[in-house]
Amino acid sequence: MVQQISVSEIFYPDRDGQPMADNTAQFQWIVTIKENLELLYANDPNIFVAGDLLWYPVEGQNKIRQAPDVLVAFTRPKGYRGSYRQWEENGVPPQVVFEILSPGNRRGEMARKLQFYNRYGVEEYYEFDPDSLELIGWERHDGSLEVIEGIEDWISPRLQIRFGVTPETWEIYRPDGSRFLTFVELGQRLATTSQQLSETNQRLEESQAKAARLAARLKELGVDPGEI
Repeated sequence: MVQQISVSEIFYPDRDGQPMADNTAQFQWIVTIKENLELLYANDPNIFVAGDLLWYPVEGQNKIRQAPDVLVAFTRPKGYRGSYRQWEENGVPPQVVFEILSPGNRRGEMARKLQFYNRYGVEEYYEFDPDSLELIGWERHDGSLEVIEGIEDWISPRLQIRFGVTPETWEIYRPDGSRFLTFVELGQRLATTSQQLSETNQRLEESQAKAARLAARLKELGVDPGEI
């Protein structure tokens, strides 16, 4: 007699044994996109952003899974997850996913990923090759993902971020027009801002000390500074 396994007994691994990235360029882009999206939605408790997190779209089917390099799920609360199990997320699939290519990616593999994202409800899918600087995007229309024509200066309908693509570079811009920065760039900008603030405070303290000395001198001369 074949023993039946209940849905509740099925194990959903949090790891698939695959590396997050194959090289430094791929890893840099994954981290930059993920962390900048986290920063963009830091004040919204119901937008979940994750990197390299296994997504199980079908309960009871632990072989049906994918781990997007970056995923964004709107209406889902922030917080720790070992994996994204869609039936535990009010049935909501990630609406936006990113894949950053490495030399090890095969076209057949990427085609299967596109098929997966198309089948399980992704609204926007972006695929970027750091070596060739090629960006391809798909947007859902009439129930299926279709290639975005003219993706240069494309603005994501969901994220409202803009993709700037040229033969020399590829950038992502926030809705306010500022560029997505790497962690190092963010740190350098913070250090510069802190230095500028420190210098401003020092000048203010020097001005206040000078004003106090001037007021004291005026009092010595019998002049009330408040009457000047």
